Amino acid sequence: MVFIQQKTLYEQDFSLWTKETAKLLRCQDFSQVDWDNLIEEIETLGRNERHAVDSLLSRLLEHLLKRCFVDCPECFRGWEIEIRNFRQEIKKRLKSSPSLKGFVLEIFPESYQDALAAMREDYPNTFFPDMSPFPGELESLLNDKFWLDFSDKN
Repeated sequence: MVFIQQKTLYEQDFSLWTKETAKLLRCQDFSQVDWDNLIEEIETLGRNERHAVDSLLSRLLEHLLKRCFVDCPECFRGWEIEIRNFRQEIKKRLKSSPSLKGFVLEIFPESYQDALAAMREDYPNTFFPDMSPFPGELESLLNDKFWLDFSDKN
C-alpha cells in the first residue's frame, strides 16, 4: 500500500496557517490546533529575538570601539548616529521583552570579543583593548558617551 503524504497547511501557506491558528486559538478550538508547528514557531520567535539583540549589541560595541579608538574625525558623526540607532533598537527590544536584559549582560563578554575581532581586522593599525573599556552595566552601555572619556587620549 502506498501512502501519499499530503502537505499540511503549515507547509502550503504559512501566512494562512498563522491566521487559521490564531482563529482556532481565539475560538478555543484547541483540538484543531497544529500544536507541533505552533510550539516550534514560538520557540523560533524567542531564538530570533535573542539573535537580534546579540547582533545589535555586537554592532553597538563595534561602533563604540571605532568612535573611541579610531582617529577619523570625519567619521565621528556617522558613528555616533549609528551608536544612537543601535541603542534605540536595543532599548525597544528590551522594552517589549524585559527578560532579555539579563541575556544582554550574559552575552556582553562574547559580544565584545566579536566586536574586537572585527575592529582589529578592519583597523589593524589601531590599538583596541583586550578587555572591554565599557562597563557591562546596561544603563551606562545604552546611554553614556564613552568617547568623551577617551577624547583626551586620542
